[in-house]
Amino acid sequence: MTMPTGRGAHLKDCARRRSVAAVGSGIGTICDLSSTDCSAVDQRADSTFTEVFMGGRFPRMVRGWIAVLGVSLGVSLALPASPAAAHNSLSGSNPANGARVAKAPDRIELRFLAKPNPGTTKITVTGPDNVVALGGEPTFSGTRVRIPFAPGAAGLYIVGYQVTSADGHPIKGELRFTLTTGTPAQPPSPSATASEPPSPSGAPPSSVGAATHGPASATPVADESTRKGPPGWLWALGGGLLLLLAAVAAVFAVRRRRS
Repeated sequence: MTMPTGRGAHLKDCARRRSVAAVGSGIGTICDLSSTDCSAVDQRADSTFTEVFMGGRFPRMVRGWIAVLGVSLGVSLALPASPAAAHNSLSGSNPANGARVAKAPDRIELRFLAKPNPGTTKITVTGPDNVVALGGEPTFSGTRVRIPFAPGAAGLYIVGYQVTSADGHPIKGELRFTLTTGTPAQPPSPSATASEPPSPSGAPPSSVGAATHGPASATPVADESTRKGPPGWLWALGGGLLLLLAAVAAVFAVRRRRS
């Protein structure tokens, strides 16, 4: 005898929900197609979900993966900055890198991301013809280093620096600026003039202000520090997502084997 379409569809839906409840609870299917009341089935499905997922019968492997996910995320947040973030670097300077300066400053200022160590920081200043233009010892104030400047002839000046990062990694770099107006040479004292022998005839007089350097390059010189690979928290997040996907796949696999 053919069953009416409406009642047949209702009984099939009831049987399907009973099967889901039975599979989730781990017992055999106990569908009664003669019953049309599915409220008990709905209550059984809800209680089964609570029992399986909240009552401790969730697969141990999946629970272990979720625990690993939580631990990895917690460790990634608790760990200090990655080695790349621990590296110090130059954040600014005065004069700026590549600048053209008409009036020589009294001092050069370097600004770093982190506070440099005065005991390990090295600063050099050279001008045209590699003449030393460092006018004294640098002074340190927080993340700033101020260097006395002893300008000479007009031309390109190079400020080299080496600082130590928090992880002990040395960082080297340099900045360049051009002095467009040279500082005139100090006139020699009378005693020095009298003691110097006359120059041979035909020898061209030397000129302190003469400079044959070409235009300075305005391209900033990058630090030697390199940032290899993504930071550690990104690796931890990626691993956690993979574990979460594996846990979801395991849940579906367990349900499929029981169905």
